[in-house]
Amino acid sequence: MNFDEPMMKKSMFFLVFGIWVIFVVAEEGITGNSSSSRRPKVVNIGALLTVNSVIGRSVKPAIEAAVDDVNSDSSVLGDTHLNLFTHDTNCSGFLGTIEALELMESNVVAAIGPQSSTIAHVISHVVNELHVPLLSFGATDPTLAALQYPYFLRTTLNDYHQMSAIANIIEYFEWKEVIAIYVDDDYGRNGISSLGDWLAQKRAKISYKAALRSGSSKNEVSDVLTMVNLMESRVYVVHVNPDTGVEIFTLAKKLGMMTSGYVWITTEWLPAVLDSSDSTDSAAVELLQGVVSLRQHTPDSSLKKSFAAKWRNIKSKETLTFNSYALYAYDSIWLLARALDAFLKSGESITFFSNPKLQNTNGSQLRFSALQTFNEGPQLLEAILSTNFTGLTGEIRFDQDKNRVNPAYDVLNIVGTGFRTIGYWSNSSGLSINPPEKTYPKPLNGSTGTDTKRLYSVIWPGDTSVKPRGWVFPNNGKPLRILVPYRHSYKEVVTKDVRSPQGVRGYSIDVFEAAVNLLPYPVPREYILYGDGDRNPSYSNLVAAVADNTYDAAVGDITIITNRTRIVDFTQPYMESGLVIVVPVKKSKTSPWAFLKPFTFEMWLVTGGFFLLVGFVVWILEHRLNHEFRGPPSQQVITIFWFSFSTMFFSHRENTVSTLGRLVLILWLFVVLIINSSYTASLTSILTVQQLTSRIEGIDGMISSNDPIGIQDGSFAHNYLVHELNIAESRIRALKDRTDYINALRLGPNRGGVSAIVDELPYVELFMSYTKCEFRIVGQEFTKSGWGFAFQRDSPLALDLSTAILQLSENGELQRIHDKWLTSSTCSSQVAEIDTNSLSLSSFWGLFLICGIACCISLSIYFCRVLCQYRRFNPDVEEPHEIPEPDSARRSSRRTLGSTSFKDLIEFYDRKEAEIKEMLKRHRRQVNGHTDSPD
Repeated sequence: MNFDEPMMKKSMFFLVFGIWVIFVVAEEGITGNSSSSRRPKVVNIGALLTVNSVIGRSVKPAIEAAVDDVNSDSSVLGDTHLNLFTHDTNCSGFLGTIEALELMESNVVAAIGPQSSTIAHVISHVVNELHVPLLSFGATDPTLAALQYPYFLRTTLNDYHQMSAIANIIEYFEWKEVIAIYVDDDYGRNGISSLGDWLAQKRAKISYKAALRSGSSKNEVSDVLTMVNLMESRVYVVHVNPDTGVEIFTLAKKLGMMTSGYVWITTEWLPAVLDSSDSTDSAAVELLQGVVSLRQHTPDSSLKKSFAAKWRNIKSKETLTFNSYALYAYDSIWLLARALDAFLKSGESITFFSNPKLQNTNGSQLRFSALQTFNEGPQLLEAILSTNFTGLTGEIRFDQDKNRVNPAYDVLNIVGTGFRTIGYWSNSSGLSINPPEKTYPKPLNGSTGTDTKRLYSVIWPGDTSVKPRGWVFPNNGKPLRILVPYRHSYKEVVTKDVRSPQGVRGYSIDVFEAAVNLLPYPVPREYILYGDGDRNPSYSNLVAAVADNTYDAAVGDITIITNRTRIVDFTQPYMESGLVIVVPVKKSKTSPWAFLKPFTFEMWLVTGGFFLLVGFVVWILEHRLNHEFRGPPSQQVITIFWFSFSTMFFSHRENTVSTLGRLVLILWLFVVLIINSSYTASLTSILTVQQLTSRIEGIDGMISSNDPIGIQDGSFAHNYLVHELNIAESRIRALKDRTDYINALRLGPNRGGVSAIVDELPYVELFMSYTKCEFRIVGQEFTKSGWGFAFQRDSPLALDLSTAILQLSENGELQRIHDKWLTSSTCSSQVAEIDTNSLSLSSFWGLFLICGIACCISLSIYFCRVLCQYRRFNPDVEEPHEIPEPDSARRSSRRTLGSTSFKDLIEFYDRKEAEIKEMLKRHRRQVNGHTDSPD
């Protein structure tokens, strides 16, 4: 018992001592073994960068300055300090991985960097396994935003937005093709891929991708530049590393590629180089005159000015000035510090555990077992993503894709002794001369101000402010391969010519040659016939051969229609065209009854009825006033008929004395004037104008008819009639030439021919000039189109040739070429054939309606007057010796319509107006006399 007691005391001592040691360790904040929830004194963080590089020389002192500022500011982490471990990746994916693994042995809670997208791809797999957030200030590859890299967080801008800005610049200057010169790694390939996607949305494209190996020699770069200089496009987008990028322009200047006509656009690497160099070094600026570049936009805030002042006092810096990457690296440290502060205040601790996957090394000398997983990594990552503050680079906040909100770039033009800001780009407003801070509150493309969607003027290479065309004809001697239809008919338009050096001739060829001669640059060309000449080729297939890049262009009588414009680009039309209908005609044959043809039966019937109606109405209105409309009944009937029909020739001898009668008569005479004029004109046309032998008189008649219709072989008219007008395909006959046209129209539908031919107006004019007006055009053109030259999509030649064609039209050369090849037919002036059909009632019912209404109104007024007189009329007034009746008797003797017989009314109407008025006067005198007599 005595032996065991000392042993127990020793055991208790060691137990108490062990507990005290653990407590002390927790108090000292040894993070590698801590399990306490108390705030640690020191938190390890890391930095991965290429120290000896353009970006690294600015970023390293900025990161160190940020750590010092955080540690000296007790309002952020309190008594906790950041312990920085810096590792040099040496711009190598392999060495960068090794350095990253060594950094992770230090149990860092987060890492700042790397600056290279290639290294970021590799290291992201390491931090994914160890749950360590990776905050990169320079890895701009868009694919790093994938869900594959949950612990990668980009504190700078995504190249996805930068390439959108470049695409907007290309669209603004209306260029369609660019050549991309890029470094062939993850950074270069993926950035240029995003550029291609953005350009495709704006109907532009990357015509060639010139890849450069990382660390390419001067000879390799020179070979690439020589090759692209032989190509058509003169717009170059350079997306390379900052350390070797300027060498490209040195070699380009030697090759004469920094002169007028060239366009150079770079990504943000170029401002990073120039911002980090000595401002007095003008050699690089002189070399880059006229280059347009982008730079990450950072607002001119007081924080930025304070940092610039502090930069002068940083002794560890290797550059006189800093670039934008230094600002993003500085903000990355502060972002991590604020997130750590929120993380620790929430009660989280910092602990690590040994990952079982890394313990079994199978005898390897690599110390993977030294790597530990950060337990609270997901929580710290969430705290970082939730942090929101304003730093040197502006507002620091992340969207759901872990990208910085409100991305913006400065659009710079290198001219004179440095940069000149010509505008800005942001995802809220696009291109603008307003700083992005003013456009953030506005939705995308929502600003309507005059300053949006524009830039200040640019000084291009060659010291010119004139916008370069953006392309030239290639200098490699390869001519344009131009398809020409080898026609069987209408060879005046275009055909083969064995005696010409060009091998082709015709109206279309002369127009194309004249337009090409107006271009300010040579266009080597080679004409290739399409078709065998035995029949007209399919123009749709010809256009498709251009669309699939088999040939460069097509020249000829190619009609511009919707389906073709979807696959190729057309020039301005050089000839107006449209489908018309041609039918045979014959001379009219006179007949004894030709005078009845001007009016339809209904028209004759209504006209005769109105003659009688007007005569009867005028007789009613004039009968009581005009003695010429009185007499025996037989004489009055004759008067009605004579007066009615004599108005046809304005030879009526009866005068009208009543106001209502004159009103009806003058309206009727106006109607008669119109009817006479129309009858004369229609009868003249019937007796003199040629008549159609076809039942088709226009597009409506063609659609409703079942007769065969002829079209030109190879014409688009076939698809138009079948698919647009829904005409049965069995009705359509393909005709090869004008001989087939003539025979088919002469035979007619009953003898195996056609009743009409549908073709384009220029061909029809040529056809009718051959046939001496034996055929006619009926109806109007029912399509409006034209002939143009077809080019591959987005070919700049289409635009330049359109301008040249307009010049030919303005100076009269286009009309001269037309008169040389195409003879206008005298028959073509009668495109709208005079309608020789009988005039129907539908053309005149308005006149008859007006006249009928006038008659009804006049009769109504007249009969109202007559009835009023009849009510006051008393036939007993004629007896003078009769004793006047009392008032009551007189009131009862007033006539009422209910007690009136039709015979009495007719007898009253037949009396003269003067007689009735005299009797009414007499009646009033008698009534007044009786009233004045004494009782």
